[in-house]
Amino acid sequence: MKLRRRDFLKVTAMMGALGVMPNSIFNTLAQAQTPATREAGSWVPTTCKGCTQWCPLEVFVQRGRATLVRGNQHSKVNRGYCCPRGHLNLQLAYDPDRVKVPLKRTNPQKGRGVDPKFVPISWDEAVNTIADKIMELRKNKEPHKLLLMRGRYTGMFPLLYDAFVKIIGSPNNISHSSICAEVEKMGRYYTWGFFGYADFDLDQMKYLIVWGCDPVSSNRNVPVTMNRLGRLLEQGTVVSVNPRMDNIAAKAHEWLPVKPGEDAALALAMAHVILVEGLWNKEFVGDFKDGVNRFKPGQTVDETTFNEKLTHGLVKWWNLELKDRTPEWAEPICGIPRDQIRRVAIGFAKAAPNCAIWNGPTMMPKGTYVALCIEALNGLVGAVDSPGGTFRGASAPRGEFPPIDKYLDDLAKEGSKKQKIDQRGYLKFPNLAEGTPGRGVATNNVANAILTNDPYDIKVAIAYFANFNFSCTETSRWDKAMAKVPFFVYIGTHLSEMAQFADIVLPSTFTPFEEWAISTNKGDGYAHLSIIQPVIKRVFDVKAAETEIPFMIAMKLKEKGFPNLYDYYVNEFKDPETGKSPTTPEEFALFAVKRVTHKIWDPNLNKDYKGDRPQGWEDFVKRGVVNSPRYTFRRFWTDGFPTATKKFEFYSETLKRALTAHAERHKVTVDKVMEVTGYDARGEKAFIPHYEAPRRHGDRKEYPFDLIDYKSRFNQEGRSANISWYYIFKKCDPGDLSMEDVLQMNPADAARLGIKDGDRVKVTTIKGSAIIKVRLWEGVRPGCVVKTFGQGHWAYGRLAVSDPKKYLPRGVNFNELMPDDYDYLSGSTARNGGFVGVKIEKV
Repeated sequence: MKLRRRDFLKVTAMMGALGVMPNSIFNTLAQAQTPATREAGSWVPTTCKGCTQWCPLEVFVQRGRATLVRGNQHSKVNRGYCCPRGHLNLQLAYDPDRVKVPLKRTNPQKGRGVDPKFVPISWDEAVNTIADKIMELRKNKEPHKLLLMRGRYTGMFPLLYDAFVKIIGSPNNISHSSICAEVEKMGRYYTWGFFGYADFDLDQMKYLIVWGCDPVSSNRNVPVTMNRLGRLLEQGTVVSVNPRMDNIAAKAHEWLPVKPGEDAALALAMAHVILVEGLWNKEFVGDFKDGVNRFKPGQTVDETTFNEKLTHGLVKWWNLELKDRTPEWAEPICGIPRDQIRRVAIGFAKAAPNCAIWNGPTMMPKGTYVALCIEALNGLVGAVDSPGGTFRGASAPRGEFPPIDKYLDDLAKEGSKKQKIDQRGYLKFPNLAEGTPGRGVATNNVANAILTNDPYDIKVAIAYFANFNFSCTETSRWDKAMAKVPFFVYIGTHLSEMAQFADIVLPSTFTPFEEWAISTNKGDGYAHLSIIQPVIKRVFDVKAAETEIPFMIAMKLKEKGFPNLYDYYVNEFKDPETGKSPTTPEEFALFAVKRVTHKIWDPNLNKDYKGDRPQGWEDFVKRGVVNSPRYTFRRFWTDGFPTATKKFEFYSETLKRALTAHAERHKVTVDKVMEVTGYDARGEKAFIPHYEAPRRHGDRKEYPFDLIDYKSRFNQEGRSANISWYYIFKKCDPGDLSMEDVLQMNPADAARLGIKDGDRVKVTTIKGSAIIKVRLWEGVRPGCVVKTFGQGHWAYGRLAVSDPKKYLPRGVNFNELMPDDYDYLSGSTARNGGFVGVKIEKV
């Protein structure tokens, strides 16, 4: 079929009005220009890097140029679909503002809006300069003062993120993850022992509560959710809990516009109703020994009267917290009517176990306990690891990276043991990822550590596919920190805000289209390993960040007397088909991918695998994806959960053990840990899902509105701002406008302030002010203002900024107005939950 431009614009306008952009629209676009109606070409598999789902793709290539994108037709995780982000790759790859050659800074002054006066240099000069700086660190016996910061990555990251850093001798490999979504993992880990992103069985589900996220726009497996949501809307019930009417809320049977930050009150009231009404899942949770329900509002229960099955601490949780958390208590706190709380709680529980709560990042101060409260509801109804519910997901076929131990010299071993720069494990930063104090990352705190030289100063920093000067809250700290670092290398596709502080800029490949790598992920009951490969010839003089660039640096380090890293790369990553060692960066990238995935594609090694079994390297490359077997439900029900009690924990012995270990490490009590980290809980309440009063920056009298940021379906994590499609289709996000950056505001609030649609207003927080256009929309809870994340760049490219020469932003980056705060138990940056108060003034 052919799709005329006029018809396309009509359809997209209609979809924008409906607040939805289904896969069928984008599939139609792909089908409209297939080889039957266009000149010949071929579909080449690769993998998208537009979000954390990493969908397997196929790119239609004609005369060497990528022209169309679709989901990989062999993928069981995304069922052959991709979301809008996948299609944006076409413009991203051919963006004329990409960094084309290595650049060197000639202006020693660093700061926001300061011209670096970059000049082109050769790759040889660039990597030689970097190698000299690394050798200087080792000569001075301070390799730990090397810092590597990672943003988006591929499955080949251990070559740079792990081996490169450790063999040189630094502990400082810092991931972006704690500015993203780590808190939701805390809720799962400290109830059912899974520190990761959950999967959801939408095909068998009857009741879905989407809490604080919008899985048809972001938060994992968007393509399948877009494809399967229709069945659930027609045959089941969908509820959205969110202060903003997003795509899910626009389609849901019920919308609960909860007060920002008060999610725990709503969740606890729902749990109270489920217990009082006797609707908990007795197969999973258990029951009173005589079958008589003793859960009565305000009354304690004798723990010995209840016989728990697969859970731990239900009655203790009731006595310590739930008995008084009635819908009447919750209504004035969370803003949801008591009758609606009861209705949703009862409907949810009656659908058990074919129901689930799909909860969002809960990236707010004290967010760990909010996540625990929400996740506990899944446990009450037996929705965990059960058909039609939520589960950890299938295990992807994974590659193997050779160990680095024999390539570590004494200096590297000593340096790698030093305290990490992000202060994880300090008393104030327990960072209790996976039950271990100091295991989680505190990405945003790195800026504070650099500025205070605590635990030490950083002398050489490298960042790749990261832009913390834009994506972290209170960005001014990062501007000061990166200006302070004596030598900084930036690896990426664009001259981002962070790149403006670099001494050397290395141009990276556009990962989905121009390099060899792999990726793993899961969804829809399956998992996969997928290929990333060069589907086009490189547009500019660029190198792959995680393979080719570290190999080039390793070659220079060898020339300067430090061969360890080069020896690891060359000796351990030979071509498994020929036995040849890599001699060029390009060979290393290819050989490393083949070596790591050897047991997956070699028919002599994959005979016992229960999923897909490629018949060789070429077969793997041609198909582009290896699917796992389908997930088997209720294994935790029979084998036990990976918690301290081997059960789903309402009273978390797992959290108690982790907090106790952290307290003992610092020779204090758990109560002292709670005090220092800013939580209200004392005593046993620290180990259960409970209500914590939200921490809010800005007195409500002076800053009456709650600030909410949301993620657009067109945001490739902030990397979309320099392409035209991002601006053209932005109106497809409910309440938003194309070609504009707007602040969404409820008309009732606007009327009280004399503000009309299209007026410009001054938005002020305790950290600063910005001017922005107002969009009046009833889909915003009164008392809140909403803006999408992704605009407000003062650097990145000609479309991303309003005036590149003057570094004037296009739109507003509200990260500049958000204070630096954390959920300290996880180390995660606070950016949700209305933790920032704002004042709105018409200008």
